[in-house]
Amino acid sequence: MPANFIDLNSSDDLEAVFERSNREPVVLLKHSNSCGISAHIKYLLESVDADIFVVTVQLHRPLSNEITVRTGRSHQSPQLFVIRSGQVIHHATHYGIDAATVSSFLK
Repeated sequence: MPANFIDLNSSDDLEAVFERSNREPVVLLKHSNSCGISAHIKYLLESVDADIFVVTVQLHRPLSNEITVRTGRSHQSPQLFVIRSGQVIHHATHYGIDAATVSSFLK
């Protein structure tokens, strides 16, 4: 089953993702709609059998900044987090983002 990309548009959406992380690991992706690397990474992540929550940084800069504060990780894009119980258990950027690695954190 291919990834289910879900766009986040508000702080409430982000809060719901962090709440969900208390029940299961979640994947959060900061995506740039003007970056070829980001587009390629999103394509590669299609093989992850999970919901992937996406913040497009050009459309939702305040939300992107909120992720930086909540995770304690400097902004990058593309940037991926796997979050469990509100804590980052995996973080990668650019071509360090690997679908197989992401999938392994979801088991």
